[in-house]
Amino acid sequence: MNKSAKTLKVTLVKSVIGTIESHRACVRGLGLRRMNDTVVVEDTPSVRGMINKVNYLLKCEA
Repeated sequence: MNKSAKTLKVTLVKSVIGTIESHRACVRGLGLRRMNDTVVVEDTPSVRGMINKVNYLLKCEA
């Protein structure tokens, strides 16, 4: 990751059980594996799109 790039801290707070496959794929694409798992990702339009798609499962901090 670039030092000057903005980052977001994303935490999976709700289970992916019972969600549709494309939403599970977004969660995996963000690098989240299990509940209460937290990752730091770059703030890019593609990452923002994935976060917006599954926002009901996540907690996001700047």
